Amino acid sequence: YTRGTVTAFSPFDARADAEALRKAMKGMGTDEETILKILTSRNNAQRQEIASAFKTLFGRDLVDDLKSELTGKLETLMVSLMRPAYLFDAHALKHAIKGAGTNEKVLTEILASRTPAEVQNIKQVYLQEYEANLEDKITGETSGHFQRLLVVLLQANRDPDGRVDDGLVEQDAQVLFRAGELKWGTDEEKFITILGTRSVSHLRKVFDKYMTISGFQIEETIDRETSGDLEKLLLAVVKCVRSVPAYFAETLYRSMKGAGTDDDTLIRVMVSRSEVDLLDIRQEFRKNFAKSLHQMIQKDTSGDYRKALLLLCGGDDE
Repeated sequence: YTRGTVTAFSPFDARADAEALRKAMKGMGTDEETILKILTSRNNAQRQEIASAFKTLFGRDLVDDLKSELTGKLETLMVSLMRPAYLFDAHALKHAIKGAGTNEKVLTEILASRTPAEVQNIKQVYLQEYEANLEDKITGETSGHFQRLLVVLLQANRDPDGRVDDGLVEQDAQVLFRAGELKWGTDEEKFITILGTRSVSHLRKVFDKYMTISGFQIEETIDRETSGDLEKLLLAVVKCVRSVPAYFAETLYRSMKGAGTDDDTLIRVMVSRSEVDLLDIRQEFRKNFAKSLHQMIQKDTSGDYRKALLLLCGGDDE
């Protein structure tokens, strides 16, 4: 069961696709259109089969060829589509914490939105692929309460959804209220523990109760009482508890609104959610931003890059 816009293509012929791609890149000039049409309409597992057929038939590496034939944002998008699905998040995190400066935005987006099972998987893949411990890498590059909440999320020990205990809901809401609104300075640790470990259905009730007690949405309190990377991470966790598709709709909206486009975020979200919940994300986008995701991509991007993104988007929600 998937709410993605990209599904397995049928009838699928990996060799025929490999041949078409080779033809598109051979000789003078590149036929970008063929490349983007094939790669956006096959799912990730099929793209891996195409890469394998490509190597078998021509003794060439498909990703290397794409890198040498394409440039700029289209290249980034196509290479991202070719990355094996199981590697995608680990690779994004590796690049977010390498070298000068850490990309906190990527750490926040991935660790706030992935399920505990997905986080466990990311840690395993990271260790296998990069022979390094993800938690050590992240603690080495971050600090303070931001670091602590990341570490809590990395434990992937959020309570599973089950029967919600109303007494505990009331208690958590009171604790958050006292830690945030009532206290001079915020007791961030309480926010970190509760938001990082309670089940999703429990937290949704806590947020409702918090509103009843305080007269504020929990987002407003976080906004007022915290700042910087910690604030962004706390807000991302709250939004993902409320609705992961709504969180990604907002992430996509922000990547395009105003001057300049944050293409890295746009590409990362479109690719990573294309087989998961992009249909739901589109729905939330339409509901919350008075225009469709399709319309915004259309307005904000251009050329073959735009064509490829629109194909991934998969349709316009008038």
